[in-house]
Amino acid sequence: MGMITGAEILIKALEYQEVETAFGIPGGAILPAYDPLIDAGFRHILARHEQGAGHMAEGYAWATGKVGVAIATSGPGATNLVTPLADALMDSVPIVAITGQVPTHAVGNDAFQEAHTTGITMPATKHNYFVTHAEEIAQTVAEAFHLASTGRPGPVLVDIPKDVLNARVPWRDPEPVAMPGYRPTTSPHPRRIREAIRLIESAERPVLYVGGGIIKAGGSEALAAFARMTNMPVITTLMGRGAISDHNPNTLGMPGMHGLYAATTAMQKADLLVAIGVRFDDRVTGDPDAFAPFAKVIHADIDPAEIGKVRAPEVPIVGDARLILEAMCERWGDTPTPELEKWWTTIRTWQERHPLRFDQQVDGPLKPQHVISRLRDRADDDAIVVSGVGQHQMWASQYWRFDQPRHWINSGGLGTMGFAVPAAIGAKAGMPDQQVIAVDGDGCFQMTVQELITAAYERIPIKVALFNNAAHGMVRQWQRLFYNERFSASDLGQQLPDYPKLAESMGCAGLRATRVDEVDHVIETMLEIDDRPVVAEFVVDRDEMVFPMVPAGGSNDIVLNGPEDL
Repeated sequence: MGMITGAEILIKALEYQEVETAFGIPGGAILPAYDPLIDAGFRHILARHEQGAGHMAEGYAWATGKVGVAIATSGPGATNLVTPLADALMDSVPIVAITGQVPTHAVGNDAFQEAHTTGITMPATKHNYFVTHAEEIAQTVAEAFHLASTGRPGPVLVDIPKDVLNARVPWRDPEPVAMPGYRPTTSPHPRRIREAIRLIESAERPVLYVGGGIIKAGGSEALAAFARMTNMPVITTLMGRGAISDHNPNTLGMPGMHGLYAATTAMQKADLLVAIGVRFDDRVTGDPDAFAPFAKVIHADIDPAEIGKVRAPEVPIVGDARLILEAMCERWGDTPTPELEKWWTTIRTWQERHPLRFDQQVDGPLKPQHVISRLRDRADDDAIVVSGVGQHQMWASQYWRFDQPRHWINSGGLGTMGFAVPAAIGAKAGMPDQQVIAVDGDGCFQMTVQELITAAYERIPIKVALFNNAAHGMVRQWQRLFYNERFSASDLGQQLPDYPKLAESMGCAGLRATRVDEVDHVIETMLEIDDRPVVAEFVVDRDEMVFPMVPAGGSNDIVLNGPEDL
């Protein structure tokens, strides 16, 4: 093959990795790559802000299980990607970010739009690269995709100076990736599996505590099988929703700060936690010194750094979550199902005494829980739900029913406001035949609302259920509970902006419901519109709070089921 530019090699390298969609914004340093991009064998979606492009790549990766790709220029383009990179790192989302850089001779001279991209993003990525020779581009891209998608998935950044993109060199197919020092352990040690099974056999109050690692590993079928064999209660973290069907009789739902009472209390009273693909997040454990005081712990994870970080386990298992569960199923074999009737009776009593509840009066203000429940009942069974961060995120997790993995997408670790709309665009771009619904709050929505233009222009018909309580709702809830109702800087204003008109100005349909009797019609209309994006605003009770609640840093022994428990 003849000589081609580094930019052409970059695009060819992305094609070599079977990229189907990329999200980005051109600029000076990355512009050489955008010339061959016009003829690329994959789709490029032009975002309106690099943060939006990064979250689109995340949503795409979440929904498809493939590596998401974001492209940006140097300086502010690259720094605008930092938030989605950090978000992807916290939530183990496989994305590859390609950034342009000033020419190599100008690096370190404070050139126009120069930023130390690799230095800035080092703590926000699984790994990053600074490419100095065009001959290295294809192999570097191959390594980046390998790193992003293997072991514990995560974001990888490749920074390429403009002169490297312009240099002319021959194309060479990347070599098979072999990286000394990077060999993730996937198969669990048989001795650890035996030790784990012995603990499970002897437990009287066991709990399967599972998270996003199950979904990343494709371990849902193995999880359901092991739960059936052992009859253990299954608790799914915020990131693990959908790892097992909410209609499975063993499922207790989400635990933690705003988790279901029975799930949180079962963990607290358990004598064994079988933790798989979780990291003992503070939103789950509350006070770690008071968390599950009676429990022995089996902790299984692909990332050995997570094991023992918060809670020292009796049995540590390093490996792929699916392979671990399959090994446990094989080891369990024909072992009789444990007698856990007493434990299940206790749990069912908690469920009966402390169900989720809200009070929707026919002539009263709209309750967000009512809207989510009605939307859930009318949406497609396989709808992908993408959430922002805050109260609406918790209500969506509590009241929706997820029956399969990769149908619940949200920012759990970093808690990034503005995540929902661009992530929904990415999810819909990756799964065009599925209904994609963004559940967002007015505060989150305003942070990345410009990406509605992207959705309209690119004909990506997402649906946005916008909960307008004229406030940063979770901030307001905490101010009400813990700051003597001193509502400092949490009021957003009820009429600013006019959301349906704003949506229409961006090429979307705009709807609004302010009363209970309008909700069903607005939902049905929103779900029927499929030729353009649609924003349905629901003006909800600004004083509604999320319960159950464990006060931050408190013990999970104290679960507030409502204001009356304060």
